[in-house]
Amino acid sequence: MTTTTTTANAADDLENTLYLDLSYGRVVIKLMPAVAPQHVERIKTLTREGFYDGIKFHRVIDGFMAQTGDPTGTGSGGSSYPDLPAEFNSTNFGRGTIGMARTQNPNSANSQFFICFDDCSFLNKQYTVWGQVTEGMQFVDQIKRGEPPRDPDTIVKMTVAADEAKTETPAEASSEAPAAE
Repeated sequence: MTTTTTTANAADDLENTLYLDLSYGRVVIKLMPAVAPQHVERIKTLTREGFYDGIKFHRVIDGFMAQTGDPTGTGSGGSSYPDLPAEFNSTNFGRGTIGMARTQNPNSANSQFFICFDDCSFLNKQYTVWGQVTEGMQFVDQIKRGEPPRDPDTIVKMTVAADEAKTETPAEASSEAPAAE
């Protein structure tokens, strides 16, 4: 593999990685554009607009999932973009899987999403899977439960990893080597 290919793959990985910062710590999410391209694009667009920053987890059910993405905090709000057509796929809803919330209409996903605490395979092919937690699930586990929670947790900040990498200084981006004496 050439350095150019390696660099391109690293850039693709960062472009398809989200950082979801909670008060407890950082959650790293791998996006799945191959299985849900429109949903991944919507999530990245809203993330880059700062839409998710400060949004509450308005529905958190122990043993099931934590739902967020509604600017009203009620479960009935969304973004100003049109709803998305379903992109149901064969990816299993397991622990750490992220899916798009919707109404009874399969083509009503907009901005709300949920992270599964445990196996949620009963949702397979009924909701669009668009991501998977790869690090920080212990922080998701700490999100306060309730429908709605009494004192709901919020997304401190959500970032596309490629955008955060662009703002790092060269010293931050590379590991520090000892100085030659």
